[in-house]
Amino acid sequence: MTTPADVRDAVPVFDETRYLNTGASGPSPRPIVERAQETIEAHEWESAADPGPYPYAFGLFEDVRADVAAFIGAERDEVALTQSTTDGINRIACAMEWEPGDVVVRTDLEHPAGVLPWQRLERRGCEVRVVPTTDGRIDRDAYREVVADAKLVCLSALTWNYGTHLPVAELVADAHDAGARVLVDAVQVPGQCRLDVHEWGADAVAMASHKWMLGLWGGGFLYVDDDVVEDFHPGQIGYRSVAESSAEEYELKDGAPRFEIGTTNPAPYAALSESIDLLESVGLGTIESHIDDLATRFVEGVPEGRLVSPRDPESGLVTVTVDDPESTVERLQEEYGIVVRSLPDPENAVRASLHVYNTIDDVERLLEGLGEVGW
Repeated sequence: MTTPADVRDAVPVFDETRYLNTGASGPSPRPIVERAQETIEAHEWESAADPGPYPYAFGLFEDVRADVAAFIGAERDEVALTQSTTDGINRIACAMEWEPGDVVVRTDLEHPAGVLPWQRLERRGCEVRVVPTTDGRIDRDAYREVVADAKLVCLSALTWNYGTHLPVAELVADAHDAGARVLVDAVQVPGQCRLDVHEWGADAVAMASHKWMLGLWGGGFLYVDDDVVEDFHPGQIGYRSVAESSAEEYELKDGAPRFEIGTTNPAPYAALSESIDLLESVGLGTIESHIDDLATRFVEGVPEGRLVSPRDPESGLVTVTVDDPESTVERLQEEYGIVVRSLPDPENAVRASLHVYNTIDDVERLLEGLGEVGW
């Protein structure tokens, strides 16, 4: 599988639907689903005799950990396998010691995954500060002011509603200068953009494979910087978190694996490795260029005053405004076979997600449909 057309041909949904909602969840190509199915059979049937279901799963987890680390520019022991981005964010939140008056900073661009855990901390007397943004751009002066005495900053690398990149490395540096830890929600990045987590300098980065990586639900992963991991004591622990589960006093594993808890299905992680192989066989450079071509064509066709995302696209996430978002989304699917989604913010917004398996014809059809039912 070496071209965008190959990927599209391997996704059965395109036989009847123009799917443009990868920012929510991307349909998996056949080889990825088949790898998961094969893993379930091997784990449930073949491994029962040899080497056993636990050794089989644990060996697979280590192989996947190495694949993920290489893909995101991390060391193997800086990667924990989770269930989702939300799961990863919560594992970091629950691994810190919180006292009344502690300050958490987030932007006003965060997905609920980057909002709800901090609302919970407010019930314990912590303070949550929200950095204002405009059109998907952060106010750097306001940011520096609110992080001055913060304990943790949570921010998105690629905004889910505007499709803009935040200057992560610079924001991390500002927060570190103030003595704060930084947790990055990067779920919209891997699979559509090149990623080297060490370049950001963040303390932790939460991601998942079911969006742009074309993997399955349940295949999340969490990067934790090896230089700071000893400062985190997970709020939940199990036999996969500790060096020796039968010891009288537990000792956490070295590195990010301490954030792994217990028994989990190996199939989504096998699919994660397969998705990495698929993306690399096509080439991330090819994927980025393809996405940029599609996004550029889309914004060129959006009427003046309707485009929310940048006129010079920064990603495959492109948001526009329409008169009636819910009706527009329904009619696009019913009358044009197009799947997009509405957004809670900004007001009256509909978002298209343009990925490797989409085509210029998909974009033209979307513009045609919006011209009939949306503008």
